[in-house]
Amino acid sequence: MPFIELDVLNNKVDGILGIDLGTTNSLVALWREGRPEILRPADGNGQPLQDARIPSVVHYPANETPIVGRNARARGIEDPERTIFSVKRFMGRGLADCTDDLASTPFAATENENGLIRFSIDERGETPQEISARILHHVWENAGVALGMLAPRRAVITVPAYFDDSQRQATRDAARIAGLEAVRILNEPTAASLAYGLDSKNHGTVAVYDLGGGTFDVSILSIEDGVFRVLSTSGDTHLGGDDFDRALVETALDELRERIGLEAAREPAFLQTVRLAAERCKIELSRVPEADLHVVDVARGLNWRRTITRADFGDLISPWIERTFDACRRALADAKLTPADIEDVVLVGGSTRVPVVRERVTEFFGREPHAGLNPDEVVALGAAVQGHVLAGGTRDVLLMDVTPLSLGIETMGGAVSKVILRNSPVPAQATDGFTTYADNQTGIDFHIVQGERELAKDCRSLGRFKLSGIPPMPAGLARIAVRFLLDADGILTVTAKEDSTGAESTIEVNPMHGLADDEVEGMLLESFAHAKEDFDQSRLANLKVELGTMLKACRTHLPSVVDELDPEARLDLEEAVAAAEAARTGDELAAAQKARDELERASLPLAAILMDSVAKRALAGKNLDEV
Repeated sequence: MPFIELDVLNNKVDGILGIDLGTTNSLVALWREGRPEILRPADGNGQPLQDARIPSVVHYPANETPIVGRNARARGIEDPERTIFSVKRFMGRGLADCTDDLASTPFAATENENGLIRFSIDERGETPQEISARILHHVWENAGVALGMLAPRRAVITVPAYFDDSQRQATRDAARIAGLEAVRILNEPTAASLAYGLDSKNHGTVAVYDLGGGTFDVSILSIEDGVFRVLSTSGDTHLGGDDFDRALVETALDELRERIGLEAAREPAFLQTVRLAAERCKIELSRVPEADLHVVDVARGLNWRRTITRADFGDLISPWIERTFDACRRALADAKLTPADIEDVVLVGGSTRVPVVRERVTEFFGREPHAGLNPDEVVALGAAVQGHVLAGGTRDVLLMDVTPLSLGIETMGGAVSKVILRNSPVPAQATDGFTTYADNQTGIDFHIVQGERELAKDCRSLGRFKLSGIPPMPAGLARIAVRFLLDADGILTVTAKEDSTGAESTIEVNPMHGLADDEVEGMLLESFAHAKEDFDQSRLANLKVELGTMLKACRTHLPSVVDELDPEARLDLEEAVAAAEAARTGDELAAAQKARDELERASLPLAAILMDSVAKRALAGKNLDEV
C-alpha cells in the first residue's frame, strides 16, 4: 500500500505534530509562536478553512488510487460499498467483536487465519490499520499544505483512554505504515485538559467527558502544581454519535420499510442515504428546537419527511446517554470520589454539542462544564501541547496516565493472575513469581491477557510466548520471575526468567488482531518503492472528483442563463467543459490539472451571472431604506 514522499518540498518544519485520529473526523495541530494551533489549509479563495476537520473516510474507486477525506465522503453517497468510514471502531478488534457495527455498514469484512479483520473491495483487501494509515498520511499531507512546507513526521497521536493494548498497538502500526513516528500515544481526556490549560491550576480534580463519533470515555484527573495524575478512567469503545445517528436511521426505516419493501430498505446505497439524512437532522437539532428528518430517493420516487423535536431526539438517544453515566459512576467509584468532589468538567468530542447531552452532564456533576473551546479541536490542540513538551518545550507539565484494564497471565485451570492492576499509573512495571506444574517440565507457555474477569476465557487475549531451558526438576521447585513493563504509550513488554539457569524469554506484546512486524515492514517497503507513482495517482484521483463536481454545477446552471452569456464566453466555457470531460476519463495528471484550471477560469462569467441573479431576487420589491 504505497504512500507518497513529498520530496518536492525543499523546506521542513521542526516540532512534533498533534494528531486527533477520530472515528468521524481527524485533525492536526502544531505548537507555533507560543501556543497550539490547528493547521488549516487554504480554501479556494486563499483563506484558511474555518472547518479543518478531515473526514476519516476512505473511498476505493474501481482500478484507481483510493481517495481520502472530504472527496471520499462525497463519493460514499453514490458508491457506499466502496467507501469505508468509522474504521476506528474496528482497530485492534476481531470479527466477532464487530458484529453490530458490520450489520449497520454497507461494506463487507472477512477475517484471516490470525484473526485480523480485512475489508474486501474487488480484489483488494485492507486491514483497519492500513485504512487508518491512509487517513493519517492524508492528515500529514494537509499539515504540509497548511504550513507550505514539509510537515514533521513525528507525532503525538491520541486515543480514547479506554483503548486496550491491542487497540493502542494497532494505532502505532497505522502510524508506521503511514511513514510517521508516533512518539507518544496520548489519552484523549488528558489532551483535552492540556488544551484548556488546566495544568496551570495549583490543584484540583477534573472530570473529562469525551463523547465522539464512535467512542466514549471519562477520566478523573488530579492536577497539582502542573502534574497530571489520572486517578481513574472508564468508558465504552462502542458508544458515540454514530449510535445517535443509528437511532434516527431506525426511526426512518420503521416507516419506510412498509413503503419501499424490506429488501430495498437493506440496499447499501439506500442505507447510506438514510444515514446521512440522520446525521444532518442531528446536527440541525443542535442549533434549532426541531428539524426535519428528510430522505429523498429520486429513483424510487421517494420524498419522505418527518419533523423531529429536541425532546423526541432526547428520548431516542436517552439509553446511550445513560450508558455514559454508568461509565462516569464506575470512574468516580474507582477514584473514591463523588460528583460533588469534581471541581471542573471538560467536554470533548463533537457529540457533546447535542443540547440534551450538555444538560444531562450538568445535572450529573452539578456544575456547568467547560465548553469554551471547539469540542472537535480540543484534543488535537492538547496533543500539540504534549508534542511541544516532548520536543523540549518549556511548558512545565508532567503527565501520569493509567492503564485502563488489568494485565495478567493465564494460570493452570484457566484463571488469571493479575500482574499490573487496572488504573495503575504508567509507565509501570511489576513482577510475579510462577513455577512448573508437572515433574521434569522444561518449558512453560505463557498466555498474556487483559481484563477484569477472573477467567482467561472471559478476558482479551494479547499474545503468547514460551520460556524454554528450564532444568528438569519436581513440579513446583522451579522459580520463574515474570516481569511486566508498561511504557508511557501503554505498550506492554513481558519478560520471563528462570532463576537457577538464567534462561530468559521476552516478548513485546503483538496483540491478537495486530499486524506482525514483517507485515508492517513489508507495507513500509512497498510505500517507499511506489512513492512517486502513488503521489501522481492520488492527485489524479482527487482532480477527477473535483472535475466531476465542477461539471455537474455547470450542467445544472448553464441552461437557465445561457442566453445571458456573450458568445465568446459561452464558446470558451463549452470548450473548457469538453476538455474537462476528456480529462476526467483519461490518465494524464498534467491534462487533468490543466483542464481543472481552465474550467475554473472559463466558468467565472457564469458564476458572476448567477450571483447577480441571486442578488436581484433578494432585493426585489425592496426600497433603499430596507436594504
